[in-house]
Amino acid sequence: MALVVLCCRSPASAQAVADPLQTGPRGVTQMPPLQRGTAASGMPASGSAFGTQAPPLTVNEPVTVAPVPANAASAPALMSAPLPPNPLTSAQPVMFGSQIFTGRFGAVPFSGFNPNYQIAVGDRVSVRMWGAFIFDATQPVDAQGNLFIPNVGPIRVLGVRNGDLNRQVEAQVKKVFKSTVGVYASLAAAQPVKVYVTGFVRAPGLYGGLSSDSVLYYLDQAGGIDPDRGSYLEVDVLRAGKLRAKFNLYRFLLDGQIEHLQLQDGDTVVAYPRKHTALVSGEVLNPYIFEFDNGRIKGSELLAMARPRPSSTHLSIVRKVGTERRSEYHPLSAAADVVIEDGDEVTVTSDKYPGTILVRIEGAHLGERTLVLPYGARLSDALARLKPAPQARPEAAQLFRKSVASRQKELLESSLRSLETYALTARSATSEEAALRTREAELILQFIQRARTVQPRGQVVLAQAPDAASTLLEDGDVIRIPEQSNLVLVSGEVLFPNALVHEPKLTAEDYVRRAGGFNQAKGNAKLIVLRQDGSISDSRDAAVLPGDEIMVLPKIETKNVEITRGITQIVYQIAVAAKVLFGL
Repeated sequence: MALVVLCCRSPASAQAVADPLQTGPRGVTQMPPLQRGTAASGMPASGSAFGTQAPPLTVNEPVTVAPVPANAASAPALMSAPLPPNPLTSAQPVMFGSQIFTGRFGAVPFSGFNPNYQIAVGDRVSVRMWGAFIFDATQPVDAQGNLFIPNVGPIRVLGVRNGDLNRQVEAQVKKVFKSTVGVYASLAAAQPVKVYVTGFVRAPGLYGGLSSDSVLYYLDQAGGIDPDRGSYLEVDVLRAGKLRAKFNLYRFLLDGQIEHLQLQDGDTVVAYPRKHTALVSGEVLNPYIFEFDNGRIKGSELLAMARPRPSSTHLSIVRKVGTERRSEYHPLSAAADVVIEDGDEVTVTSDKYPGTILVRIEGAHLGERTLVLPYGARLSDALARLKPAPQARPEAAQLFRKSVASRQKELLESSLRSLETYALTARSATSEEAALRTREAELILQFIQRARTVQPRGQVVLAQAPDAASTLLEDGDVIRIPEQSNLVLVSGEVLFPNALVHEPKLTAEDYVRRAGGFNQAKGNAKLIVLRQDGSISDSRDAAVLPGDEIMVLPKIETKNVEITRGITQIVYQIAVAAKVLFGL
């Protein structure tokens, strides 16, 4: 059956992976020739297959692989593990460690110089000699572990450290050529090997590489540790059935430590089943499911892996004991004495108790614009530090608060949703009425869309409260000191919206008349007076003070009483909360 696999490779590498496996006689699967860079010394082998490095990966570029025989399921070229979900945006908890197996290790060979690498049979060594005898060639290490150099003979290099290779070859050559020949020897390519990867990985199988490649390379070739079942704390390398080395991948993730092990043909990498786990979320840099060896772990050890943010203060624990659900709450300072058990859910929180608040002063004020006040300060404390300008009106001080603006926005949104419901569910008796209501609904929806863009100011009305000076302040409050003015602003449904000079004897309706009169019939218009201190008057005969704003609201006319009432209410809300006036 044909198999189509999406791989993360560049277009240049599409040809290279088009046929990752070759099928020999009788359907026997054969590994393709290795196209790899040098693994131990970093020097490419001249003219050899080991001088070509794998092309770099590019993300989110699908490549269609040619049909593959059924017996080729373990081919390393087919292993392209999907990216794990981001723990900061994913609703599902993610296992810590799963983020490293995304194909990045399996695509890039280890090409750095490893001084502790031991020369093995099949390695290729570049030997250069100059002086009385000239020789330049890349020699393989034969089955006896020797290099053969003309006029010198076999030189034993099997098991020699890579860092000692040049000295070993030079010492043997100097026995023949005392002082007339210079020698330089370096490892050109490590030995190709095939390693079994099994246990709790996504795709157990036999994978090819170089002896100098890390265990991470072979695990990545096998798709990585199974994030639902495998352990990141216990990965063993077996040689001839005996333990050769143990790996803890958390040491690599958290501290960057991993052992460089020289692998051989037939070695087995085994990933063991998952041990005990606990979920950590909240104010941490690593919100993951963490694995630990024993059934219990200290809270401080778990937090050392989760890395709490500087602002975090406490941790809460939710523990399931049989059918019972228990909760605990501890400060981070006591984390060393807290015990986390298998299956616990730990949430790190940031409990802050404000000691001071910041209050902004705007308008006709000559002092500092931002005041630092103790938590629980009142309006009178801020006004005591006020330095009013000569034209200021401190008695008409205005207070704006974020929480009030948020609440005004919620109330406006609730009214808009109700209006939207009425507009979209109205019934019609005839087709003509249905067409009319459809057009009306379109206009109403446009009105709702514009109304949702309005941002309320969040003004707290202080004028009508006898003890307004004792109002508690909140962090982020803005106090505005208005300036004295002899103007009256007339806006809304009038013929000529304008700013008029104040005259003491004129009423609100008189100012509207001076602005050209009402656009609609006089009896249909709604008139309100917004004063500088935030108070409101809806009387046409109300006295108008300098600096007031007269707003004439539009008369809403529809065939549905509920819609008319809803639009009128919304227009009034917007006019008061945001000093913005618009209608259908």
